[in-house]
Amino acid sequence: MTDPGFPAQHTTATMTTTETHVSPQVRYDPTYVRTVPGILKIVCIILNLIGFICIEVSAFSYHSRGSFFNSVAMTGFWFTGIMLLLYIFHVLEKFWRLPWLHIELVFCAIWTLLYALAAGLAAAMGLEAYTAAAFFGFCAMVAYGYDAFLKYKAIQTGQIAQGTRQQTTVQQTVTA
Repeated sequence: MTDPGFPAQHTTATMTTTETHVSPQVRYDPTYVRTVPGILKIVCIILNLIGFICIEVSAFSYHSRGSFFNSVAMTGFWFTGIMLLLYIFHVLEKFWRLPWLHIELVFCAIWTLLYALAAGLAAAMGLEAYTAAAFFGFCAMVAYGYDAFLKYKAIQTGQIAQGTRQQTTVQQTVTA
Protein backbone atom coordinates (compact mmCIF):
# COMPACT_ATOMS: atom_id res chain seq x y z
CA MET A 1 0.00 0.00 0.00
CA THR A 2 1.45 3.35 -0.98
CA ASP A 3 1.09 6.51 1.03
CA PRO A 4 -0.80 9.16 -1.02
CA GLY A 5 1.54 11.86 0.31
CA PHE A 6 4.67 10.27 -1.16
CA PRO A 7 5.34 9.68 -4.85
CA ALA A 8 6.02 6.14 -6.01
CA GLN A 9 9.69 5.22 -6.44
CA HIS A 10 10.92 4.07 -9.84
CA THR A 11 13.90 1.80 -10.23
CA THR A 12 15.44 1.31 -13.65
CA ALA A 13 17.62 -1.70 -14.34
CA THR A 14 19.57 -2.16 -17.56
CA MET A 15 20.93 -5.53 -18.59
CA THR A 16 23.25 -5.95 -21.57
CA THR A 17 24.01 -9.38 -22.96
CA THR A 18 26.55 -10.20 -25.65
CA GLU A 19 26.38 -13.29 -27.81
CA THR A 20 29.39 -14.34 -29.86
CA HIS A 21 28.95 -16.91 -32.61
CA VAL A 22 32.10 -18.45 -34.08
CA SER A 23 32.95 -21.70 -35.81
CA PRO A 24 36.00 -23.50 -34.39
CA GLN A 25 36.69 -25.27 -37.68
CA VAL A 26 39.53 -24.21 -39.96
CA ARG A 27 38.07 -24.04 -43.44
CA TYR A 28 38.78 -22.43 -46.80
CA ASP A 29 36.50 -19.48 -47.60
CA PRO A 30 37.46 -17.44 -50.68
CA THR A 31 34.65 -14.91 -50.13
CA TYR A 32 36.87 -12.86 -47.78
CA VAL A 33 38.84 -11.48 -50.74
CA ARG A 34 35.63 -9.84 -52.02
CA THR A 35 35.12 -7.82 -48.84
CA VAL A 36 36.59 -4.33 -48.34
CA PRO A 37 39.19 -5.52 -45.77
CA GLY A 38 40.11 -8.43 -48.06
CA ILE A 39 40.55 -6.17 -51.07
CA LEU A 40 42.62 -3.76 -48.95
CA LYS A 41 44.93 -6.60 -47.91
CA ILE A 42 45.43 -7.68 -51.52
CA VAL A 43 46.10 -4.06 -52.57
CA CYS A 44 48.65 -3.67 -49.76
CA ILE A 45 50.40 -6.91 -50.75
CA ILE A 46 50.64 -5.80 -54.39
CA LEU A 47 51.86 -2.28 -53.47
CA ASN A 48 54.47 -3.73 -51.09
CA LEU A 49 55.76 -6.05 -53.79
CA ILE A 50 55.86 -3.42 -56.56
CA GLY A 51 57.65 -0.93 -54.30
CA PHE A 52 60.18 -3.59 -53.34
CA ILE A 53 60.80 -4.47 -57.00
CA CYS A 54 61.25 -0.78 -57.93
CA ILE A 55 64.05 -0.41 -55.39
CA GLU A 56 65.66 -3.75 -56.27
CA VAL A 57 65.95 -2.98 -60.01
CA SER A 58 67.70 0.31 -59.24
CA ALA A 59 71.45 0.52 -59.56
CA PHE A 60 71.40 2.09 -56.07
CA SER A 61 69.40 -0.63 -54.31
CA TYR A 62 72.23 -1.00 -51.78
CA HIS A 63 71.71 2.56 -50.48
CA SER A 64 70.44 2.86 -46.90
CA ARG A 65 67.24 4.56 -48.05
CA GLY A 66 66.52 1.67 -50.38
CA SER A 67 67.28 -0.85 -47.66
CA PHE A 68 64.92 0.92 -45.26
CA PHE A 69 62.17 1.09 -47.89
CA ASN A 70 62.60 -2.60 -48.68
CA SER A 71 62.52 -3.53 -45.01
CA VAL A 72 59.22 -1.71 -44.61
CA ALA A 73 57.84 -3.19 -47.84
CA MET A 74 58.83 -6.79 -47.13
CA THR A 75 57.70 -6.77 -43.50
CA GLY A 76 54.36 -5.35 -44.67
CA PHE A 77 54.19 -7.92 -47.47
CA TRP A 78 54.72 -10.89 -45.15
CA PHE A 79 52.55 -9.68 -42.26
CA THR A 80 49.67 -8.72 -44.55
CA GLY A 81 50.02 -11.93 -46.56
CA ILE A 82 49.93 -14.07 -43.44
CA MET A 83 46.93 -12.17 -42.08
CA LEU A 84 45.15 -12.66 -45.42
CA LEU A 85 45.72 -16.41 -45.20
CA LEU A 86 44.53 -16.48 -41.59
CA TYR A 87 41.32 -14.74 -42.65
CA ILE A 88 40.76 -16.94 -45.73
CA PHE A 89 41.14 -20.12 -43.67
CA HIS A 90 39.16 -18.72 -40.68
CA VAL A 91 42.03 -19.27 -38.26
CA LEU A 92 41.19 -15.94 -36.60
CA GLU A 93 37.70 -17.24 -35.95
CA LYS A 94 39.11 -20.32 -34.26
CA PHE A 95 41.19 -18.13 -31.93
CA TRP A 96 38.61 -15.33 -31.60
CA ARG A 97 39.56 -14.46 -28.03
CA LEU A 98 42.88 -12.99 -29.19
CA PRO A 99 42.63 -9.24 -29.89
CA TRP A 100 43.15 -9.57 -33.66
CA LEU A 101 41.59 -6.21 -34.49
CA HIS A 102 43.85 -4.45 -31.98
CA ILE A 103 46.90 -6.23 -33.40
CA GLU A 104 45.96 -5.19 -36.93
CA LEU A 105 45.12 -1.64 -35.85
CA VAL A 106 48.54 -1.17 -34.26
CA PHE A 107 50.34 -2.74 -37.23
CA CYS A 108 48.43 -0.70 -39.83
CA ALA A 109 48.94 2.55 -37.90
CA ILE A 110 52.68 1.92 -37.55
CA TRP A 111 52.98 0.94 -41.20
CA THR A 112 51.16 4.09 -42.25
CA LEU A 113 53.83 6.15 -40.47
CA LEU A 114 56.72 3.97 -41.66
CA TYR A 115 55.55 4.19 -45.26
CA ALA A 116 55.25 7.96 -45.00
CA LEU A 117 58.88 8.07 -43.86
CA ALA A 118 60.20 5.44 -46.28
CA ALA A 119 58.39 6.89 -49.31
CA GLY A 120 59.51 10.42 -48.42
CA LEU A 121 63.12 9.28 -48.15
CA ALA A 122 62.85 7.39 -51.44
CA ALA A 123 61.33 10.40 -53.21
CA ALA A 124 64.15 12.62 -51.94
CA MET A 125 66.72 10.41 -53.71
CA GLY A 126 65.60 11.82 -57.06
CA LEU A 127 66.20 8.60 -59.01
CA GLU A 128 63.47 7.25 -61.28
CA ALA A 129 63.26 3.84 -59.61
CA TYR A 130 63.18 5.43 -56.17
CA THR A 131 60.51 7.91 -57.31
CA ALA A 132 58.37 5.04 -58.61
CA ALA A 133 58.88 3.18 -55.34
CA ALA A 134 57.92 6.34 -53.45
CA PHE A 135 54.66 6.56 -55.43
CA PHE A 136 53.76 2.98 -54.54
CA GLY A 137 54.90 3.62 -50.97
CA PHE A 138 52.58 6.61 -50.63
CA CYS A 139 49.73 4.54 -52.09
CA ALA A 140 50.50 1.79 -49.54
CA MET A 141 50.52 4.44 -46.81
CA VAL A 142 46.98 5.47 -47.78
CA ALA A 143 45.82 1.84 -47.96
CA TYR A 144 47.28 0.98 -44.54
CA GLY A 145 45.85 4.19 -43.09
CA TYR A 146 42.37 3.37 -44.37
CA ASP A 147 42.68 -0.18 -43.04
CA ALA A 148 43.69 1.21 -39.64
CA PHE A 149 40.61 3.46 -39.72
CA LEU A 150 38.36 0.47 -40.50
CA LYS A 151 39.92 -1.51 -37.64
CA TYR A 152 39.39 1.41 -35.27
CA LYS A 153 35.70 1.69 -36.26
CA ALA A 154 35.26 -2.09 -35.82
CA ILE A 155 36.80 -1.96 -32.34
CA GLN A 156 34.56 0.98 -31.38
CA THR A 157 31.44 -0.95 -32.36
CA GLY A 158 32.54 -4.05 -30.44
CA GLN A 159 33.09 -6.31 -33.43
CA ILE A 160 35.44 -9.27 -33.55
CA ALA A 161 37.76 -10.06 -36.45
CA GLN A 162 35.70 -13.00 -37.71
CA GLY A 163 32.40 -14.45 -36.59
CA THR A 164 29.45 -12.46 -35.28
CA ARG A 165 28.83 -10.65 -32.04
CA GLN A 166 25.39 -9.38 -31.06
CA GLN A 167 24.65 -7.10 -28.13
CA THR A 168 21.18 -6.97 -26.65
CA THR A 169 20.19 -4.31 -24.12
CA VAL A 170 17.04 -4.73 -22.06
CA GLN A 171 15.82 -1.89 -19.85
CA GLN A 172 13.15 -2.44 -17.22
CA THR A 173 11.46 0.09 -14.94
CA VAL A 174 10.03 -1.21 -11.69
CA THR A 175 7.60 0.89 -9.67
CA ALA A 176 7.55 0.27 -5.94
